Amino acid sequence: MDACVGYAALDSSGQLSPFSFVRRATGQDDVAFKVTHCGICHTDLHQIRNEWKRSVYPMVPGHEIVGIVIEVGSKVSTFRMGDRVGVGCRVRSCGKCKACQKKAEQFCAKGVFTYNAVDIDETITYGGYSSHMVANVKFVVRMPDGLPSDAAAPLLVAGITAYSPMRHFGMVENGKHLGVVGLGGVGHMAVKFGKAFGLKVTVISSSPGKEKEAKELLGADEFLVSSDKGAMQRASNTLDYILDTVSAPHELGPYLDLLDLDGKMVFVGVPDKPFAFNATSLIYGRKLVAGSLVGSIQETQEMLDFCAEKGITPTFEKITPDYLNQAMDRLSKSDVKYRFVIDFSNGL
Repeated sequence: MDACVGYAALDSSGQLSPFSFVRRATGQDDVAFKVTHCGICHTDLHQIRNEWKRSVYPMVPGHEIVGIVIEVGSKVSTFRMGDRVGVGCRVRSCGKCKACQKKAEQFCAKGVFTYNAVDIDETITYGGYSSHMVANVKFVVRMPDGLPSDAAAPLLVAGITAYSPMRHFGMVENGKHLGVVGLGGVGHMAVKFGKAFGLKVTVISSSPGKEKEAKELLGADEFLVSSDKGAMQRASNTLDYILDTVSAPHELGPYLDLLDLDGKMVFVGVPDKPFAFNATSLIYGRKLVAGSLVGSIQETQEMLDFCAEKGITPTFEKITPDYLNQAMDRLSKSDVKYRFVIDFSNGL
């Protein structure tokens, strides 16, 4: 077992404190790496505060992890010492179920999350707010040249959550019109991917003040305020695709009305109340409603390579570990554009 240090929540107060623990020794199929950067996902905030009522303490969060390889197992041939690598929100799957066989291991019912989960040896997994990480090689991705490590971290969840459904549902056809609901960590990446795919992009938000940043910072073509009924009605039947990233309860009817014939609406946010809508909104227009959950390892590597090729990086604020609790407080108030990234490169 290897000594490791990090930051952990010890109870549902969510306060993060220095914490010492042990990682398993590097197995024959494992990759061990020094953590240099880790993104702060909103999931981390939910988890450390036990807002989903399944937190186990002490908890070391973090599932947007980037670092430098320090050891590889005897059966690992795809990575070597000094490589830049990353790990996202899963570190294991069964490898046998239908999802795994279809290279969609993110849907494996026996999958193990990067932190706050029970691994096959019945130990609790610890995440990337730590000095180093050990993971099975199947869940490790390579950082391409030209993609900085700090910018790569948010791509491992926020980026792939937007990229995977856009690719899977064919929401990438040049010249088509994409609507993005919500302008947070995932939403701002959807805008950037949309523009890279050659789409016209409209941001739909409940916050009028976000119009300037949507257009000037992210390059969106249009902006709709969801509460402006007149503007929403005038935009009816203009969108080919909608990616809905909002996790707060909201009415679907006005958004479905924005879709043109054969339009597709995909949800990646998880509101705490069920959606309700009139089926005629779908029937009269042959519209599709679907959902998506992050992406596979194969898709994640494809996305990283695509970002390096196109020069796509998230918009983020880099912090040092001693600012973690302040960052969490700010995140709870949505006071970040659009992701915090912890810089561990100078140690903890």
